[in-house]
Amino acid sequence: MDDLKFGKRNKRGDWAPDAHLEIAPFWALPPNPLKVLAWLPGYFLPWNLLFAASAVVWWHWIIPDRMVMQTLAWGWVLWLFAVNAAAVFVFYGLFELRLYVQRGQGTRFKYNAKWPSEQPSDAFWFRSQNLDNFLRCFGVGLPSWTAVQVGFLYAYANGYVPWLSFAENPVYLALVALLVPVIHEAHFFVIHRLIHIEPLYKWVHSVHHNSVNPSPWSSLSMHPVEALAYFAVALWHLVLPSNPLLALYQLHYAGFGAVVGHIGFDKMELGPETAIDSHAYAHYLHHKHFDVNFGDGLVPLDKLFGSWHDGSPEGERRMQARYEKKKARANAAAIRKGA
Repeated sequence: MDDLKFGKRNKRGDWAPDAHLEIAPFWALPPNPLKVLAWLPGYFLPWNLLFAASAVVWWHWIIPDRMVMQTLAWGWVLWLFAVNAAAVFVFYGLFELRLYVQRGQGTRFKYNAKWPSEQPSDAFWFRSQNLDNFLRCFGVGLPSWTAVQVGFLYAYANGYVPWLSFAENPVYLALVALLVPVIHEAHFFVIHRLIHIEPLYKWVHSVHHNSVNPSPWSSLSMHPVEALAYFAVALWHLVLPSNPLLALYQLHYAGFGAVVGHIGFDKMELGPETAIDSHAYAHYLHHKHFDVNFGDGLVPLDKLFGSWHDGSPEGERRMQARYEKKKARANAAAIRKGA
């Protein structure tokens, strides 16, 4: 495909889309039903439907019997960890293999023209982003994922929280299922904004931000505190009356969905003229500029708090204006401290 039909490439070879990012249209006033209807297929396909389907597969073929989960035992806990790890290795690994090892589409639609494997840095273990991210993904991200999974399954199995059935609550649970991405984004924005505040940024979130040019293994490369807070989104289904299958969907949306924002490519080519949109640009801009896009625009919290960057020149100007105000406040504080 010719990526220059969809965007521009600068002198460094970095690619950016022509289309500017937009907040989800159902927040618009006045309401625009036609725009919402046109947007809905992209809400479900391909990612949300894929993560929901994976939760159904787990529920029917992977999750142990309720009686088993009433007792914490290493057998079923390690089984879940092994399956989660194998699934991530395959799912993330397919993106890594095709886009970064084989470089199957070169730098077409790649936001940052550089390759992480060719940029050694002391910020990473063994000076390798790929190795650092891989080890953190499986040594921190996956154990945190599984710990939260075990926690809510144990709570449901023992009746500590309501376990609503789909047969008796079809409409309500269908609504909760539709809101899984919204719950994810609201939770992610809050914890993400929090860990950008010092000293939490230095102690916790800086581990993830070492990957300025993220790739698939960067997705779950986190500090343990961040990883647990991130996956804790599934625990909202212990607060809301819900069903463990929906908690599992919420967990898969966070776990498998993390790779979507870190692919580093705007589109993944399937053929000469066909491709899948990654929807990764909003989060890529966050890794690039640090202080923008704490969410992805599904919930308009960035817009509300002035940290939304839509990739346009105007968005760049707004970001620079925020930086200047922040710098002025820091200088004023330093002057007062020195007086």
